[in-house]
Amino acid sequence: MTQGSSLALAVGPRDHIQGDPDALVKLVEYGDYECPYCGEAYLVVKELQRRLGDDLCFVFRNFPLSNIHEHAQEAAEAAEAAATQQRFWEMHDYLYEHQNSLEAEDLVGYAKLLALDVRRFTEELVTHVHAERVREDFLSGVRSGVNGTPTFYINGVRHDGSFDIRSLLSAIQARSRNAA
Repeated sequence: MTQGSSLALAVGPRDHIQGDPDALVKLVEYGDYECPYCGEAYLVVKELQRRLGDDLCFVFRNFPLSNIHEHAQEAAEAAEAAATQQRFWEMHDYLYEHQNSLEAEDLVGYAKLLALDVRRFTEELVTHVHAERVREDFLSGVRSGVNGTPTFYINGVRHDGSFDIRSLLSAIQARSRNAA
């Protein structure tokens, strides 16, 4: 895909959003909970949120690379199962903070720690209730030109540079000037 690819699916009510949806900057990440680069990006996004505050709307979409990361799909489904109990962001953070422990029993343990209905959570994981939701995210990423993780979109345009704090801040500032 070429520099400047656009987001195929606009940010909307189906998304997991942190911040004001009308913020100056919309940062969309396609990520994989088992990807070590996404683990690094998780910390960068937290810092961006701290620095930009109300000017940043952050959106996370699932893009599990199951052929490389054996636990990525189930971790994404776990985050979606937590979302049905209004705890998506707590599970999202916990998964990234414990990337090396993503076995099924670990996920159930996280559900307990987050005070989820564990029986419901476990049933949803076992029956793959949220597999289609994860697939929808994945396919929207494919249509947007995502071919690895993490992939970021700033105000709808793919960021093809590094995802360190300096590079992302610079790209956000450039996209914000272009939007103004």
